[in-house]
Parts: sequence; C-alpha cells; structure tokens
Amino acid sequence: MMIETLIAVALIGALVTFLAPNRIAGKLAFAISLIPAALSLWMFTAFDGSGNALLEGSTLAFESQMEWIQLGEYTISWFVGLDGISLPLVVLTTVLTSLAIMSSWTPIDDRESQFYGLVLFIEANLIGVFVALDFFLWFIFWEAVLIPMYLLIGIWGGPRRKYAAIKFFIYTNVASLVMFGAFIALVFGLGDAVSSFALPEITAAMHDGGPGAFAGVSGTTLMSFAFVAMFLGFAVKVPVVPFHTWLPDAHVEAPTPASVLLAGVLLKMGTYALLRFNFTMFPTDVIEPFVIPIAAIAVISVIYGAMLALAQTDLKRIVAYSSVSSMGYVILGLIAFTQFGIGGATFQMVSHGLISGLMFMAVGVIYNATHTRMVTDMSGMADKMPIAVGILIAGAFGYMGLPLMSGFAAEYFIFFGAFDSTMLEYAPIFTALAMFGIVIVAGYLLFAMQRTLFGPYRLETDYEVGRAPLHDVAPMFVLLGLIIALGVAPELIFEMITDAVDPILAGGDF
Repeated sequence: MMIETLIAVALIGALVTFLAPNRIAGKLAFAISLIPAALSLWMFTAFDGSGNALLEGSTLAFESQMEWIQLGEYTISWFVGLDGISLPLVVLTTVLTSLAIMSSWTPIDDRESQFYGLVLFIEANLIGVFVALDFFLWFIFWEAVLIPMYLLIGIWGGPRRKYAAIKFFIYTNVASLVMFGAFIALVFGLGDAVSSFALPEITAAMHDGGPGAFAGVSGTTLMSFAFVAMFLGFAVKVPVVPFHTWLPDAHVEAPTPASVLLAGVLLKMGTYALLRFNFTMFPTDVIEPFVIPIAAIAVISVIYGAMLALAQTDLKRIVAYSSVSSMGYVILGLIAFTQFGIGGATFQMVSHGLISGLMFMAVGVIYNATHTRMVTDMSGMADKMPIAVGILIAGAFGYMGLPLMSGFAAEYFIFFGAFDSTMLEYAPIFTALAMFGIVIVAGYLLFAMQRTLFGPYRLETDYEVGRAPLHDVAPMFVLLGLIIALGVAPELIFEMITDAVDPILAGGDF
C-alpha cells in the first residue's frame, strides 16, 4: 500500500492546504510534501523489483491490483506498481515538488492556500501517471494533471497568462484525445485476446499476434495507424518540433514554481508514455518503418530548439527552448533501440528534470530581485547575487554536459547507444548531427551568462538588489547536489533503469 499512501498523502495534503489560512499555507504544504518525498526515497532504497512492468517475467515492486469497474466486457482495475523506469521518475516528482514549494515562498504572495493546494494536487496525479498499469486509471491521472497546471498559469501567471494557459490546455488536451482514440481502436482490434485495460495484458496480446481487422481496417494497418497517432499525441506533451510552440508561452507566463514542475516533471510524462506505449507495447516490426522519420524529428528538435534559444533575450525563453532541444536527445535515445540508447533516454529524463528545475529556480531568484528577465537589461549580477549566480552557472554547465554532472552522463549514454544502433540506418550521421547541438547550447548559454552576470552593474532600479534569501537558494543547492551525485555515480539509477530496459530489447536483435 505504499503507492496508495504516496498518492493519498498528496491528495489529502492538497485539501488541507486549500482550507488553511494563507499565512501558513506555504510552510504547511512544504511540510506535507516532505512525507511523499521521504516515502519515495525509502521505496528507492527498498526497491526489489526486476524486469519491465509491461512485459512477462517481471517482478513489480509495491504492486497492488483490485477490480474497480466492469465496462462491458472489459474490466477496469486499480492496478499500480513500480519498475526500474518508473521509480526514479516518482522520486524526481516528490523531491522536485518539495523544492518547488520552498522556492514559491518569495514570489507567491496572493491566494497562497489555493496555489499550494494545486501544487500538491499536481504531485498526486503525476505520481499516478508513473505508477498506473491500467490504461483508464493511467488516463485519469494523465488528464487530471492538466487542470491544476492550467489554473497555476492562468491565475498566477504573467500579463499574457490567459492566452498561455488556454494554448497549453488546448494543445495538450487535443493531443490526449488523439492518443485516446487510437488506443481504444487498438484494444477493440485485439478482440477476445484481452478482457481488461491492464497494460501488461494488452502488451502481451500485441506481441502475440496483435489485433485483427477492425472497422474494415486490417490489423497491420491498425497497428501502424495507432503507433503514429499515439506518437503524435505524446509528442505534443514532450514537446518536439513542430508541436513545441505552446511550451515557451507557458513557461514565460507561468510563475517560476509552475515552470519548475512543468519542465522538471510534466514534460517527462510525454517521453515516459512514448517509452511505455510506443516503444514497449508495439512489436519492433511495427516500429521499424518509422525509425528514420522519428530520428529526423529528434535531430531537428535538438538543432532547431537550440537555434531558437540562441535568438532569445528572455532568460525564461532561453531555458524553455533548451528543454525542446534536450527532449530531442530523449527521442533519439528511444529510437536507437539499444540498452544505452533507451537507458540513456530514461536517465536524461531524470537529469533534465533536475537541471531544468535548477535553471528555472535560478532565473526566478534573479527575477525576484530585479523584476526583469531580459538579457539586454542586466549586467554584473555576479557582484550583487554571488551565490545564486554561482549556482546558475553550475546549472548551465550541467546543461552543456560538463563531466561529473548528470547532463554529461545522460548525453554520453544516448550518443553511445545511438551510434551503436543497428535498428537506425545512418546512425552515426544522426548521432553526429545531434552532438552538434551541444555546441549551440554552449553558445547561447555562455552568451546569456556573459551579458547578464559579468561586467559592470548597470540595472536601473528604485530598490537595492542584494543576496537572495536562504529559502530561495537552498532548493538550488539540493538540486545541484543531486546533479553532481548522478554525474559522479550514474549507477545510482542507471542499473535499475537498464534492468527494466533489457526485456524491451529481448524480442529483437537490436
């Protein structure tokens, strides 16, 4: 019942925080959030699962299953469990939520109880996305994440918050409908081979002959159609080019703590779903025709996202477009279909969650002090805010792939796995093109830091810009410590990740 406890604590905590007075809501929410964080860390140390949650022969950790609803001939169950892919993402969610709440104490000074209640509600549903093993249960959590994030952007966001919130909601909701329709058609095509929406049962049926004809469409065509539709639905959530346009608007208008969760965890919903559904559930002969197009999308996202970041003058937009580029690496690792490729992609999900969270926190701390994020307005911030600026520089070097930081380990795993791929034709060329993105990343980050952090101080304000308070920099120290820990000892999570990746590859010669 540990998973249920995690979700229940976050949900009950959200309700309690909603009802709490504003003056104590932030501290109360932080105290409550420490419970799921501590529980998830204990689960990490006590993890005894093996294999992949969707494939036969696996041993799930903290598994529980109970019939819930009978929907015609299909059973919907409360079915949850953890493997080496989902557990690191659950820990990332709980830890980042606690740190995001602490980082909110300075910028959030209105309707605090509602704000922190929504953050805890997001946490509960994010955990649900990563642990659910029944499609309907998973989809409920998946959709429930949208509502509180829409409210966080639309109520506490910047001047164009309503536009950004509506754009975020429409893009992601339409994508969810496309994905949902494709999956349901696939299940109906499987016919009597499945009697529930349990993901392991559906995966077994997909690998054991797949669907038959449905609505006049052959089983082979149906699988190809479902693969494409589900990929597009998840690609919007990632997001990859050309479905990325909602992300910079959402980040720029969102309050900093919401940006931390959006970049740190919500984007990982899309890549996690791609791994679970498209690259685990479907047989390799369905994936193979789409390998080159998906690899091209990945490389374009890496290069184009980095080029867009190079053209920005708003620090938040720079970090937002960096996320588009970073998620391109994840897609490349997944389509490489090797142990290091898929394992590195999963490692990159965790690494990017930590680094992007750190970067958005650092930009938020500078904005709290200066009330501007424009590169052209700032200079010499290192003299005024040395600690916050030092952490920002460290986070930027993590983004660039500095050795002994998690970004380097993630990119090395992905490049090694992609270069060695036998499923991806012209793998060395795609890998080399993606590696060029690192040069562009270094260019725009170094340029932005040079303009804003060094040189003479020239920001004209009516107030004194000084050192950030402890509760603003403490979460960044924690994130930086985790980034370095995973860079120095990637085996902390990489071994459990590859244990869950190996069964995916066992069905082919890749």
